[in-house]
Amino acid sequence: MSESQNSGRFPFYGPQGRLVLVDSALEAVSRGSTTIGIKTRNFAMIASQIKPTHPLIEPSEKIFPIDYHIGATGSGYIGDILQLIDILRLESQKHRLTYETPIDVDSLAKHLSSFLHNYTTYAVRPQAASVIITGEDQTGIQMYQVDPSGTFFRGSGFAIGQSSDIALDVITKEYTKDMKLEQAVELGRKAIEKALGDKPIVETGIIEPGQAFRRIRTENT
Repeated sequence: MSESQNSGRFPFYGPQGRLVLVDSALEAVSRGSTTIGIKTRNFAMIASQIKPTHPLIEPSEKIFPIDYHIGATGSGYIGDILQLIDILRLESQKHRLTYETPIDVDSLAKHLSSFLHNYTTYAVRPQAASVIITGEDQTGIQMYQVDPSGTFFRGSGFAIGQSSDIALDVITKEYTKDMKLEQAVELGRKAIEKALGDKPIVETGIIEPGQAFRRIRTENT
């Protein structure tokens, strides 16, 4: 196909077969707040850096309760993150109303994956946000990461956002299956701190068996 014939068409794929807009969305995520997730059989915690804003402006919320048993966080454009959080909350509420039971974490991650994947099949801007979802269901404590492409992963340790490779390296080296919650919270703070080379304000969300998802904010000094 000649250049003139292709001029009116959107370039979905780059020369290496990569999705151009998805790559741009992932680049936006890589500039977002450093955000991590750590899971063991007995708990899961998610944590995100709160970027400084104007002294008279309250910082954006970074840890979001989705339902009694599920929470989420994200990195990327805050407007996109908030839209995806609304999608998660709505799907969770619809499931409760329809089946009178809480939604499982896997189904929620797959729903968000499908929603995001739809953006890759049309010439529209993908959501510039990656999301980490964690919660407890009948299978135990679970954690998923969902990327702008709609790709999702289940695991025990994730890092997204600015210098996420550094944060994930810290988590990978120090993670143990029998670590305590306090150790995981400290490891999350250390991973974010190492990635940024600074001591930021960190908001943390925690889920434990039989308990509601809760969040705390820690200002490191």
